Amino acid sequence: MKKNKVSISQAFKTIIWPRRKLVAIGLILIIISRLASLVLPGASKYLIDNVIANKDMAMLKTLLLVVASAIIVQAVTSFLLTRLLSVEAQHLIAKLRAQVQKHILALPISYFDNTKSGALVSRIMTDVEGVRNLVGTGLVQLVGGILTSVISLVLLIRISPMMTLYVLVPVAIFAVIALKAFGYIRPIFKTRGKINAEVTGRLNETLGGIRVIKGFNAEMQEHLVFEKGVEKLYLNVKKSLTSTALITSSATFLLGLATTGIMGIGGYLIMQNELTFGEFLSFTLYLGFMIAPIVQMSNIGSQLTEAFAGLDRTEEIMNTLTEEDDAKRTLTLEKIEGEIQFNQVNFAYEKGKEVLHNISFEAPKGSVTALVGSSGSGKSTIAGLAATFLNPKSGKITIDGIDITTVKLSSYRKHLGVVLQDEFLFEGTIRENILFPRPHASEKQLQAAVKAAYVNEFTDRFDKGLDTLIGERGVKLSGGQRQRIAIARAILADPKIIILDEATSNLDTESETLIQQSLAELMEGRTTLVIAHRLSTIRKADQILVIENGAIAERGNHDALIKSKGRYYDLYTYQARI
Repeated sequence: MKKNKVSISQAFKTIIWPRRKLVAIGLILIIISRLASLVLPGASKYLIDNVIANKDMAMLKTLLLVVASAIIVQAVTSFLLTRLLSVEAQHLIAKLRAQVQKHILALPISYFDNTKSGALVSRIMTDVEGVRNLVGTGLVQLVGGILTSVISLVLLIRISPMMTLYVLVPVAIFAVIALKAFGYIRPIFKTRGKINAEVTGRLNETLGGIRVIKGFNAEMQEHLVFEKGVEKLYLNVKKSLTSTALITSSATFLLGLATTGIMGIGGYLIMQNELTFGEFLSFTLYLGFMIAPIVQMSNIGSQLTEAFAGLDRTEEIMNTLTEEDDAKRTLTLEKIEGEIQFNQVNFAYEKGKEVLHNISFEAPKGSVTALVGSSGSGKSTIAGLAATFLNPKSGKITIDGIDITTVKLSSYRKHLGVVLQDEFLFEGTIRENILFPRPHASEKQLQAAVKAAYVNEFTDRFDKGLDTLIGERGVKLSGGQRQRIAIARAILADPKIIILDEATSNLDTESETLIQQSLAELMEGRTTLVIAHRLSTIRKADQILVIENGAIAERGNHDALIKSKGRYYDLYTYQARI
């Protein structure tokens, strides 16, 4: 994964250039607005030196008309700027969020295993927000501020080169301080994003695990963890605020010195009749128009720095390789028979700590292969490899004789159905959860899946039936009810390959009897890998693989393994006794 800083040229090419027409209109509007804003200082000179001195009422009316017109122009251009650029900035944020979310969903399972979901939420929702300062009024205001300062500087030089030179010294010192501060702030903003993601991630976990927290009376413990996180965030914000305060106070001090000097020099020149009252007033106002954008630019600079820090983090995640980025994955599977073969497969989650050792077996199409063994033996890892959630470190896995590492994952997974031990249900209705793999399935197909998985056995008792809301993660349902919904979902998907990971472990005896019947229908004609602790549920499997310490200790059907009186016999007879 690359961790490059996003350069100004990159941001210009990818964000600003595609919206060049809109930004150009914004620049034209800001130029008109800033030129209109310079009318008032110029008019003040004529008001004092010409209109008041000569008591010229006609010129006063003309002057007021010009000033009023300039104010109207400023108001209109300001509205159009906000309407055009701020709206486009929010549109860009929405598009970027969608792009980042799409990219994150395409990342391998291992990435999610090592990253908190809250951190990913922060990446999607928070990090991209800063771009509003690139496309929105921030960048245009920066250009407009520079333009106003340059024009004001020219006009100041025309009025009094001496006073202008005096002003430029503190302004130059302020510019150096500001640039140094912005360079210091950017990594702080970047770190803030990471801390914020950590805190958000932990908060999500806390709220999701509220029953466990209350069950163990651990509210105070979680509070202390969260408090520590927000304290870390506060210290980061404190650093950036200190830098920002340095910029602001430097501006106040240095520009205050400039103003004091102008009063002295201006007063002296007026007394020497080298400067008129109107010119002095005009100079003072133009000075404000030159300095105000510089101070404003320091604030905009902070916003742009924060924007680039967010883009740095977004760039990092967008540079992370997705599952489909593997150059070897070129084959597309249109149809499959469903024959799976493992040949000398080894796997390790961490280097040097192998979980599977030389796993070899064949699951013919339409057959049922059961994986049994003690917890941690490697059963779920084998299932994860068959589902392409994991990739073997060595050896080969084939589907219909094709190396699975050469197949485009999306073309394989559309033929795959997975029912997990802790099945995930989405917040919404029972109907929406069953329709998840095929949102446009007909009512007839839906009802067939519902009946096959015996979901109607409990939904018929609900007032709203399939339209009953189940809460977050299906919290309003029992474990058996959630599992039956998951199986109905798999039946509706109509896959060629089924992976059942402890699919009946959360069921009571009555539910298990119903589910065994629905599973038999689900597995009919499909290649099935079953992981089960309840060995009574896999007696009819075509082959049973006993996994111990990451290797196949025994293999055969139920009757053959019972006769051999090995590890499977021990496990089966032990369960039968209890």
